[in-house]
Amino acid sequence: MMDLHAFLYLLLGIILPGMAYGLQITSTGPRSILKASGDSVTLDCDFTLAPEDSGHLDIEWTLMASDSQNLDKVILLYSGGRVYEDYYPATKGRMHFSSAHPKDGDASVNLTRLEVSDTGTYQCKVKKAPGIGSRKIFLSVMVRPSKPHCFKEGLSREGEDLVLRCASSEGTHPLQYTWEKTSDGTLPPTSTVLDPVSGVMTIKNVSAGASGTYRCTAKNRVGADECVLHLHITPSRNMAGVIAGAVIGVLLSLILTAIVLFCCCRARNRKYEKETAYEIRSRVSVARSVTSAGSHRSSLGSLSPSNLHEYAPKPQYDKVSTEERERPPGHAPPGRATGRTRPRGGGPRRDPRPEKGRLHRLIGENGTALYASTCVQPTRSCFG
Repeated sequence: MMDLHAFLYLLLGIILPGMAYGLQITSTGPRSILKASGDSVTLDCDFTLAPEDSGHLDIEWTLMASDSQNLDKVILLYSGGRVYEDYYPATKGRMHFSSAHPKDGDASVNLTRLEVSDTGTYQCKVKKAPGIGSRKIFLSVMVRPSKPHCFKEGLSREGEDLVLRCASSEGTHPLQYTWEKTSDGTLPPTSTVLDPVSGVMTIKNVSAGASGTYRCTAKNRVGADECVLHLHITPSRNMAGVIAGAVIGVLLSLILTAIVLFCCCRARNRKYEKETAYEIRSRVSVARSVTSAGSHRSSLGSLSPSNLHEYAPKPQYDKVSTEERERPPGHAPPGRATGRTRPRGGGPRRDPRPEKGRLHRLIGENGTALYASTCVQPTRSCFG
């Protein structure tokens, strides 16, 4: 049967774990630790034993539940001289006792390669009957800001409003941004507005004095990083000169366009005139040919028994005496052979054997064919 005093000491250790009989937690380190992801941390838990603490030594590290609906998770255990590390898969291989012999009074642990999910309250509990002691430590793990990106918005020209931006893609909030001009250590003297949360700095009515090197720093509680921006402010343009230049450029463009159009129209008109003149010459040539042929046909068509003598050249015939006219056909005059007669003097030739009432073709000196009527009796009408 347990001794009454031992029972009372055990009951007191259960009710008041921080005030154990004999056994005491002697660590004086911080009870709240802030670390960056990827770092390592040591959770202190040193203890001392009293002569009365004669039971087995047990050391237990647990992750306290964030609410009462969940249970605490045992992470690391030392009991009976052995270490058990396979209780919590999330920290397996990353959490170890700092000392190779925890029984000697050092129950501290090391947690490496910290992750954001490691954030929580850790409890160290040491038991050696009848003594019991414990200590809680809150660990917060945050992500450092990544290297920010610096850039500007707007025209780097005097008189304009310029916006400088700085932003980190990673980092646990809240992040704070600061801008400084590293070339002379001060911000531009003009109106400057800085938003430390968004990392935006606006420079109103920027001047040439704002030129230089700027540095933006992004930071949170576990780290910081920075970027550099080189800014060059150009003098403002003469707006009157710009406007005048624009107007002159427009006028020159219009003049050039007008010249090009004029040349094109003139070339087109010349081409049209040449084509028209060629067409007119062609038509005149054809008309002349048609008129010449038509006049020739008209001349021939207008020949009639009544006006034939007006167009036909008067051929020279041999004078025929009365005897010859009265001589019967087939009798040649004396001393002259029968046959064709040819007018003297190279006159026009006439068709032999003229007949009454017929037109006879006469060949003129120039080779033109003419037609005349030959009558045996001139006193009578040849066509009557």
